[in-house]
This record gives sequence, C-alpha cells and structure tokens, in this order.
Amino acid sequence: MVDKIRVLFLCTGNSCRSQMAEGFCRRFRGEVIEPFSAGIAKHGLNPIAVSVMAEAGVDISGHKSKTIEELDTREFDFVVTVCDHANESCPVWPGDTKIVHRGFDDPPKLAAEAADEEEALGHYRRVRDEIKDFILSLPGALDAR
Repeated sequence: MVDKIRVLFLCTGNSCRSQMAEGFCRRFRGEVIEPFSAGIAKHGLNPIAVSVMAEAGVDISGHKSKTIEELDTREFDFVVTVCDHANESCPVWPGDTKIVHRGFDDPPKLAAEAADEEEALGHYRRVRDEIKDFILSLPGALDAR
C-alpha cells in the first residue's frame, strides 16, 4: 500500500475556499491524497459554500472551521494556500513540507457586492468550479509548482 500524499488547504478563515478544496479532494482524489483544511483564524463554516458544494454532489456540511493549531498533525507533504492572505501569513512548516500558492477569489467578499442573490451565488459557483478544476489536476499540479 502506498502512503497517501498529505495536503493541507490553508485559507484565512477556513470557512469557504479551503473547505471546498478539502471536500473536492476527498471526493475525487481521496485514493491518493489525504486532505485537511484549516485557517489562519476560524470564521465558521459558510452555509452558502455548503449549499453550492451540495449542488456539485459533495457534502461538506459536517466540516468544522478550525485553525492550524487545532489540527491533530502538522506533518504535511504540501500546504496549499488558497488565498493571498494565507499565503502572506503562512507559518513555517517542519520537515520537507512544500508550500504551494493557488489563490482563488473570495466568494463572500464578491457576493457582498452582488446586485441580487443569483449574482451572489454565481460568484460561489464560479470559485467552486475553479477549485474543482484545480483539485482534478492533482497530484500533478503540486509537483509542477
């Protein structure tokens, strides 16, 4: 049996983008990647993120928002920062952990400026789909960085 690649998806608040990445990774790459997600801070799980992930067939409703300090481990092969703030604030990781930055737009921030609910959902769906495409490119995209 081959050991899975341990990947942490890190975001500012572990409420949306990192949760989506973890959910997609479990669904589509779970046989080769053991995914985790955390935030620099803890903002709570975003209910709209849960909803648009359910539209895509991935249930993240049981996920919990957590900080790096709340993780059971700090041993990862890769830490993927999914927002610029997390990239700028990313702590030093022990061992051979590789840091990969793949920033995505912030759906809650974009939705706050939307004219209506459908436009707001459109931002979440677009970012969700971009994250899914990134996850489907793994693990190769990690090695290419």
